[in-house]
Amino acid sequence: MIDKEATSEISLNSPLSDLPGLTPTRARLFSRLKMHRVRDVVFFFPRSYEIPAPLMDVDQIREGEPASLVGEVTEIESTSRTPGKSITGILVENESGAVRLVFFNQAYRATQYPRGSRVMVSGTPKLSGFRMEFVHPKVTVLEEEDIAQAQILPIYSLSEGIKQWDLRGPIAETVELMADRLTEALPSSIRTQALVELEDNMRDDQTALPDIATAIRHIHNPPDEASLAAARSRFVFQELLVMQLAMALRRRSLTVDLQAPPIESTAMIDARIVNRFPFSLTGDQRLVIDEIRRDMACQFPMNRMLQADVGAGKTVVAIYAMLSTVAGGHQAVLMAPTEVLARQHHRTLTRMMDGSQVRIGLLTGSISRRERAELIVAVASGDIDMLIGTQALIYGEIEFKSLGLCVIDEQHKFGVNQRVKLRSGGIDPHVLVMSATPIPRSVALTMFGDVELSTMREKPPGRAGVKTYLGRDEWRNRWWGFVRERLDEGRQAFVVAPRVTSVESDEESKESVASVEATYEELAKDQLRDYQVELLHGRMPPEEKESVMRRFANGDFHVLVSTTVIEVGIDIPNATVMTILGAQRFGLAQLHQLRGRIARGTHAGHLCLFTDGGAAPEEYERLQVMEQSDDGFELAEADFRMRGAGDLLGQRQSGMPPMMVADLQRDEAWLLSARRVAQAVVEDDPTLGSPELDELGKQVRRRYAKRLELGDAV
Repeated sequence: MIDKEATSEISLNSPLSDLPGLTPTRARLFSRLKMHRVRDVVFFFPRSYEIPAPLMDVDQIREGEPASLVGEVTEIESTSRTPGKSITGILVENESGAVRLVFFNQAYRATQYPRGSRVMVSGTPKLSGFRMEFVHPKVTVLEEEDIAQAQILPIYSLSEGIKQWDLRGPIAETVELMADRLTEALPSSIRTQALVELEDNMRDDQTALPDIATAIRHIHNPPDEASLAAARSRFVFQELLVMQLAMALRRRSLTVDLQAPPIESTAMIDARIVNRFPFSLTGDQRLVIDEIRRDMACQFPMNRMLQADVGAGKTVVAIYAMLSTVAGGHQAVLMAPTEVLARQHHRTLTRMMDGSQVRIGLLTGSISRRERAELIVAVASGDIDMLIGTQALIYGEIEFKSLGLCVIDEQHKFGVNQRVKLRSGGIDPHVLVMSATPIPRSVALTMFGDVELSTMREKPPGRAGVKTYLGRDEWRNRWWGFVRERLDEGRQAFVVAPRVTSVESDEESKESVASVEATYEELAKDQLRDYQVELLHGRMPPEEKESVMRRFANGDFHVLVSTTVIEVGIDIPNATVMTILGAQRFGLAQLHQLRGRIARGTHAGHLCLFTDGGAAPEEYERLQVMEQSDDGFELAEADFRMRGAGDLLGQRQSGMPPMMVADLQRDEAWLLSARRVAQAVVEDDPTLGSPELDELGKQVRRRYAKRLELGDAV
């Protein structure tokens, strides 16, 4: 054991070379795992644990079921049939009976476990003759004073040349040396409140969260499963609380610490705007609009995210908010992820406001310098009330006369810093970010914990549904016949492929990946040769893409073969059929978005998903979920369960540090608890300046201040 008094000068920031007994060779091994300082060793948490089977009597043991038992070595037998080939048998007995241990080519076991030694055996037995036999079990020699207890062993992530036993001993010694020197970041009041804020069904299963010294010991060397669960819960909550505190501080800096123009929406203004829509609002639309009206009436900026299922009508809510802003004497801006979508929004608003005095501008990367210069002048003078655009909005000097609202459509296409740039100006505008890609609740609270969340599930009445089919290769000819029947009825069709050219196929696996170019040529020459088929993909010039979409919307041709450039916002009510090739290459959320491009009118829609390149069984399982459900929120949760958070977090999360202990799928209850505690803490102490929050504030700064641009918030 390390002498604590002799090592009293060692701190978390000390290099590993200061640890006594850690040889240079061992230190080099540790460095392969990015452990360079004492801190790195202490907080190098196990990735999993080896949980031994419960202790049993011999007559309780069942073949094939893991078991542990304690007994005395009474007989040892070693045989060698050929050189280098040996069998060592060891008989272990207790008052309930005897079992046999068998080791192949490990003759040293005969001296490792001598007769008379007391041992604990763990493994999975099999019946051999009339006796249970353990082949290569885990065996621990017990000293006379040892209490027989099946030990939980930590399993650490390894690198080449490193074994578990290289880590367990040194880590255990370092943790024991440093445990009582760690600064407590979670005061007992917060640890208690964490349990109070847990959902009722979770709270009953939890014990008190341990202090840091106990938790760090038990996360590395748990005496039992209950202690391990409590230690893990403490570190999960702490990690999530630090993140939620950062989010709460950022939310505060984007709202109550800033000044925004209060925009009142009177009953008269509300009626005037609603009467512009040629349909009735859904209940969800009305609910979210009222939330936005309350937010925008305040003197600090609204910072709200609208999460809507495909087809729920989020654009209507955005238009309402923008018109309300203009009615209040301020300007509104809407940023879309693609020029195609920006132009569509511009057409929709222009058509809707025809005959009014509302002036609408369009700013994209493809407009001429002269047009851009004229538009910038008009925006600065207030001659433009609404500005629609792409990311071109955040580059260059664009000054608004009185910017009251920023709407960011399909927010998952933008990074957090781009949102910040759009906010800058003489006054702080209200911000509404929107997504038609439903996100699991735990992911939303992680990615967008700095915003208030609104949700819309209800879809406008009168829309026909979409029937989804998981196609087989032998169905293809029949499917194209079905598509031709729909085209003959006057409908239009989408065909989606994952790649632009076949050259992009995976060279190593030699997979044949569907491409829009090859698909376009095949359909135009064969299955759909009697119909007009056209091509669309992201590499085409903006004006050409716009022309193709405009002509398709006008019904000038029958079939559009495209990449996922049509994924968001494209509104072609007459398109009722979609074919997706290589469907296993898309996530469920993306497939659901694509499905939302059809049946946007009164005609029923039909979607067929075809795979390519030999989809794996789990990919078919994922596509079956798509076939069975048209609820975007249900699909988002399923995608999360099957694929994890990585593919869902995208660009918004790319700058965020990874979770070290917490798992968003497993730990949602702790995330909600952390969010509630963080909100209460920041409300009471907006700077985390009290002495008991000092260490917690340091962790927030160290982990998130730069990434979330918290500035002087903490």
